[in-house]
Amino acid sequence: MKNYYELVDANKTKSNLVILGFITFIAVAAYFIGYALGYGWGFVGYALILSGVMSFASFYYSDRIVLSLSNAIPANRRDHFNFYTVTENLSQVARIPMPKLYVIEDTAMNAFATGRDPEHAVVVATTGILAKLNRTELEGVIGHELSHVKNYDTRLMGVVTILIGVITLLADFLLRFSFFGGRRRSRDDEGGQLQVIFFLVGLVLALLSPLIANLIQLAISRRREFLADASSASLTKYPEGLARALEKLAVDSKPLEAANKATAHLYIVNPFHFDSENMTHSKEHGSVGWFASLFNTHPPIEERIKALRS
Repeated sequence: MKNYYELVDANKTKSNLVILGFITFIAVAAYFIGYALGYGWGFVGYALILSGVMSFASFYYSDRIVLSLSNAIPANRRDHFNFYTVTENLSQVARIPMPKLYVIEDTAMNAFATGRDPEHAVVVATTGILAKLNRTELEGVIGHELSHVKNYDTRLMGVVTILIGVITLLADFLLRFSFFGGRRRSRDDEGGQLQVIFFLVGLVLALLSPLIANLIQLAISRRREFLADASSASLTKYPEGLARALEKLAVDSKPLEAANKATAHLYIVNPFHFDSENMTHSKEHGSVGWFASLFNTHPPIEERIKALRS
């Protein structure tokens, strides 16, 4: 049986491999798309720069954007005593600055963290989760969110979002201009046949790359949830607290109204409460269950609880 540190190292290694694969995929897709357009790497370079600038601006203000989308309001020590003091204590244990605290007025049970680094971190919890969890269970949840901050998961997901923006923009360029530059040049070039092949490959990548990029984003999100669970157990020294909290979250059937597809991966559990993400169905449905799991923002709660208790 692996100990906590071995689990953390294994999760980091797998996450790094996924990121490396993502970057490799973008490089290959950019090559084919650029060649298909007939504009060369210079055109692709301009696309990368434009996408990078736009994505960086969004990433830099991601915490404000997410808070606005979630209708979150500032928390305070008097009205949210357990939330405030638990976060204060665990921040000292984790040796990170005390994050800003916000609450979402909703009876659904959920929480998330955002911010580009520990110095600009934000932890958000719904009033439902604050009311329904005892202090020990809340410690497990807050430990999970602080782990995302300490492990720079919030920054990682921001970087992944930038990469998705890059490949989506490149794909959009191809679909918009393929009937102008790319096809016209393919008839004039001596290597016209090769140009046509590259054009077709680039067109396929343009159609599929946004989907593939999002699948990779979801895979990274699921992997970081396991790492945050393990890190929370290290902070609180009591993995059963988070396990019990996840059990309560699994049976909470109320969807979070403030959540949307853009922010769903941030929450500790899927805010829409799809059955496929709350339970493991792969054994019952075989390849269908496996395929459906690719689109999950979170690993099955049963697997997370099992990992905590093992």
